[in-house]
Amino acid sequence: MQICLIAGYGCTTSPSVSLDEEPAKAIAVKTVAVVQEDVPRTTFQPATIHAYYRAEIRAKISGYVKELKVDIGDVVQAGETLAIIDVPEMEKQRLIHQARITHNESEEARASAGVQLAQANVQSAQAKLEQAKSEMSRADAALAAIEAEFSRTQDLVDRQSLESRMLDEVRKKRDSERANIQAMLSAITSAEADVNVAQAKTTSAQADLKAAQAETEIARRQLEELEVLLAYSNLKAPFAGIVTQRTVDPGDLVREGNEVGQGAPLFVVSQVDKLRVQIPVPEADAAYASRGDTVTLTLPSFSGEKSIELSITRVSGNLDPSTRTMLVEAELENKEGKYLPGMFGQASISLNTKVAANMLPARAIRFDEAGQAYVYVVDGNQQVTVTNIATGIDNGNFIEVQSGLDADQVVIDAHLKRFKTGQKVELIAN
Repeated sequence: MQICLIAGYGCTTSPSVSLDEEPAKAIAVKTVAVVQEDVPRTTFQPATIHAYYRAEIRAKISGYVKELKVDIGDVVQAGETLAIIDVPEMEKQRLIHQARITHNESEEARASAGVQLAQANVQSAQAKLEQAKSEMSRADAALAAIEAEFSRTQDLVDRQSLESRMLDEVRKKRDSERANIQAMLSAITSAEADVNVAQAKTTSAQADLKAAQAETEIARRQLEELEVLLAYSNLKAPFAGIVTQRTVDPGDLVREGNEVGQGAPLFVVSQVDKLRVQIPVPEADAAYASRGDTVTLTLPSFSGEKSIELSITRVSGNLDPSTRTMLVEAELENKEGKYLPGMFGQASISLNTKVAANMLPARAIRFDEAGQAYVYVVDGNQQVTVTNIATGIDNGNFIEVQSGLDADQVVIDAHLKRFKTGQKVELIAN
C-alpha cells in the first residue's frame, strides 16, 4: 500500500493493513452454579480383618510336653485337647491325698463309733437313774407304811394295850426304812452324776467326730484342688477354630506363665468362620458413626471382585489418644475360609447423617500439578477469575466445595481450553 504525504513529492510503501480487521472473539463456554445440597456423609478409611476370637494358649502348670494332638492349620472343636503335659510329681501327690482321705475316713468311722458308745452309756446311766428313782418311790411308800404302823403301835402302848417291847420293834423298822431312803437319795444323786458324765462324753465324742469329718473334708478339697491343677495338664481349645500357631514340640519343658504376653504362647487358636473388620474412624467423623451404618469393603487381594457390603455392628465410643480415631467393627461371614485374618482393605462408611454442602459437578473442578483444586469463576461482566478452592465430600459425580466459593456463584463447566484471570468469555445458554 502506498502513502503519498504531499502531492507531487512522491509516495512511500508500508505493510498491508486491513481496515476491517476485528479483535479476537471471546471463547464460548457453558457454566454451572454452586448448589447447596444435603448430602450423605461418607468417610474412607483403611480396614483390617481380624479373627473373631483369638486365644493364646499357655501352660498353667510346669512339666514336659508328653504328646501333641494338633498342628498348625488343624481345625479344632471347643474343648478338644491340643497337647498333654507330663506331671508325674502331681500324680504322686494325688495318691498321697487319696491315702490321707482313706485314713481320715477311718478316723471318722472310729469317732462315729465313739459317739454311739457314748450315747449308749448315756442311755444306761439314764436307765440306772430311773431305776433308782423307782426304788426311791417304793422306799417312800414303805416308810409311809411303817410310820403309820409306828403311830398306831405307840397309841396302843400309851393305852397299855400293847407292851412297850412292840413299839421298839416298830421303831427299829421305821429307822431302817429312813436309812434306806437316804441310801436311795444317794443312789439317785450318783445316777444323775453318771448321766451327766455320759452326756459330756457324748459331746466330746461328737466333737471328735466333727473334727474327723473336717479333716476328711479338707483332704477331699485338697485332692479336688490337685485334680483341677492336673486338668491343666491337658491343654484344650477354648472354642472351635483353627490352630494358627504352635511353638512347642514333644519333650519340651514348659513352665507356668504368670501373665498373658510373657513369652510366646504354646498355641494360638483363632475363630475364622466369622471375622471382625476393624476400621479406625477419625475424630471429625467419629461422632456420626453408629451401629447399622453401611460399610463398603474393598480388598486388594480380591481386586477383580465386587466390593463387600457390611454393616457396623460395634462402636467403641472412645477416641484413641495416640491416633485421635475411634474403632468401629463390622462382622464378615467366612464359612468357606476365603478371607484371612490380617488382610488389609479400604472401607467406605456411609454415615447416617446428611450435611448441607456447596456442591459442584466433578468435571468443573481442575487440579494443578501440586494437587491444588481450582475453578474458573465467571462474574457478571463475563470475566474469568481463577480461584483456588478446598474440596470435601466426593460421591463420584459431585464434589463438595468447603471454601473459596459461595452458593450460586457460577463457574465454567468442563472445557478443553485454559483460562486466565481477566479473560472475557461468552456464555452459552444451558
